[in-house]
Amino acid sequence: MDITDKQLLRYKRHIMLPEIDVEGQQAITEAKVLVLGVGGLGSPAAMYLAAAGVGHLTLADADNVELANLQRQIAYNEFMLEQQKTEACQQTLRAINHEIDIKPVAQKLQGELLQKTVAGVDIVLDCSDNLATRFEVNRVCFEYNKPLVSGAAIRWEGQISVFIPQRQDSPCYQCFHQPGTELDQNCSNNGVVGPLTGVVGSMQAIEAIKLITGAGDIVPGRTLLFDALTMQWDSMQVPHRKHCEICGHRS
Repeated sequence: MDITDKQLLRYKRHIMLPEIDVEGQQAITEAKVLVLGVGGLGSPAAMYLAAAGVGHLTLADADNVELANLQRQIAYNEFMLEQQKTEACQQTLRAINHEIDIKPVAQKLQGELLQKTVAGVDIVLDCSDNLATRFEVNRVCFEYNKPLVSGAAIRWEGQISVFIPQRQDSPCYQCFHQPGTELDQNCSNNGVVGPLTGVVGSMQAIEAIKLITGAGDIVPGRTLLFDALTMQWDSMQVPHRKHCEICGHRS
């Protein structure tokens, strides 16, 4: 499928970038991306991916829109209260870009459904809010060799990491976190400043676009840490644990 004249005009600011150009935008329009969780992180991530022209977006979330979501989940408004999140988010994305294919999955992704969904996409954005889900998504992504862009935000702190199973030097999410720890560390129990989720979700969208187009540098396992109170960024490298039960077999 060739890019149309309308698309050339619409995505002109992307195409002007030598790291993207026409070929990169073509790859974006053909890409298949799963946004797992369309809350605080998934809302801005999905909106920017839709605006960028990602051709096939799968939105997965089992929740309905609640009043407490509106403080940070910018895909929704007061008229969407009680609607299913994936349907409401789909409405917002279609208003941004009606040319892309959007598939809402209004249930929790786990087991065979998670495996089937991950197998059918190119990249997974983990925008969920609990470690149990993150561990399962990490396992399935490594099982199916799908790049995983993981984001998190709590209180005033955010973090983002990229894990690439195809690369021998890439750790996985479980190398960084051990199962059974901090399972109650989420926004519902600890709070979060609203715009922080926009920062992290937008960066997840950037990393996805870089993975699709091959632009820039992506260091597998490098974790960026953001402190919104001090406006400082730090970077740390997650080591690949050779005895990790998920990715250790590659050692």
